[in-house]
Amino acid sequence: MAPLTGVVRRGLLRRGLVRHGVAGLSAAATAAIGQFAIVLVVTRTLEPRAAGAFFTATTACLMLAGVVRLDTGNGLVHALAGSRTRPARNAGSAGSVRGVLAPVAALSCVAAAGVWLAAAPLAGLTGVSPGVWAVLAAALPFVVLSDVLVCATRGLGTMRPTLLISGAVQPLGQLALVTAAVLAGAPPAVLAAAWALPSVACAVLAAVRLRGLGPYDVGDLRAFWRHTAPRSVAAAVQSVFQRLDVVVVALLAGPAAAAVYTAATRFKVVGQLAGQGLAQAAQARLVRALAEGDSTTAGRVYRTTTRWLVGLTWPLWLGYAALAPWALSLFGPAYAGGVAIALVLSATMMVATACGMVDVVLVAAGRTAASLANVSAAVAVTVALDVLLVPAYGALGAALGWSGGVLVKNLLPAVQVSRRYGLRPFGLGPVARTP
Repeated sequence: MAPLTGVVRRGLLRRGLVRHGVAGLSAAATAAIGQFAIVLVVTRTLEPRAAGAFFTATTACLMLAGVVRLDTGNGLVHALAGSRTRPARNAGSAGSVRGVLAPVAALSCVAAAGVWLAAAPLAGLTGVSPGVWAVLAAALPFVVLSDVLVCATRGLGTMRPTLLISGAVQPLGQLALVTAAVLAGAPPAVLAAAWALPSVACAVLAAVRLRGLGPYDVGDLRAFWRHTAPRSVAAAVQSVFQRLDVVVVALLAGPAAAAVYTAATRFKVVGQLAGQGLAQAAQARLVRALAEGDSTTAGRVYRTTTRWLVGLTWPLWLGYAALAPWALSLFGPAYAGGVAIALVLSATMMVATACGMVDVVLVAAGRTAASLANVSAAVAVTVALDVLLVPAYGALGAALGWSGGVLVKNLLPAVQVSRRYGLRPFGLGPVARTP
């Protein structure tokens, strides 16, 4: 019966991974389309300097949200999915979740106050009006909490809120409101409010849905923060790494160059969100498998998601490299100079996706300190290359700096996962571990 049981377990794992994977990828696809459409609307209707100012401000808001979020979303997924007990049914368990959310809410409010007070200096540095920074400061706590609350629902085993809230309400709401604001000729502050308002709705909807799932227990809060603290720093560095390039281009080369860079690199969001969708589907399974020492299951999930990631994104990158002149013309004639950026982006993302969601594997194994070191190294490489290359080469220099950081961020953990756990993105099973 043991072999049959193993076959049944593998079948159930595969079906569950496929079901959750489809849900995660559907949410990621809708979000990617929404983001691309917003860039298209903004670049086609605003002159490059105004478009670059909008992209700079919203990117800075998302970057700051990633810092103050403290990675509590992934921490909640880990704590809830790793629990071997049924959800607790008492007020104390709900209080423990509030104990996780309270520091994040407080920190986001402090950060929002700081942005509001610094609106004038920020306007001088970036060319973005103070009113825009004030609007984004008011929205920041909602941007932060909506993501954390949706993550918590995944930890409880349901992908539906991710699909409906992150995959529909957020991107479609932003697209509709931003389009309406642009077509109405709204001032920059109103345009920023149109982009931010869906986050308020998403935070409320996620909180209601999480409450509807019933009381739950994240376990010992001290243990939760011991696990999450190193990853909180890593997530902050990761957020800076993902979005620093747009801000650097705006600071060193101006908002118009930031608009060109944003348009030329917008396709990378599709690949990143495909990886995010797969990670959302597989993260809880990886946590359980690695916690139980089941390297066979962990390796199977890692290899399966890598094959999906390559199959879904490589045609995109090859097509983008071949069609870059035409694709960039969609944004308008001012963006035709981004072809070289598109080629750098395509080549880099093909290497990155071939490594699979290797950082997710590392974090699921509990090696949050190693993840922090890897992302910190990637940021250091990116900043160093940006400082050297952006003044001379503008947006292309930022693309080359980003490329160097991405390669470091993916190749380092790939080596670590292979050596420590015998896991690799392709092949038949775990390899022998290096002593």
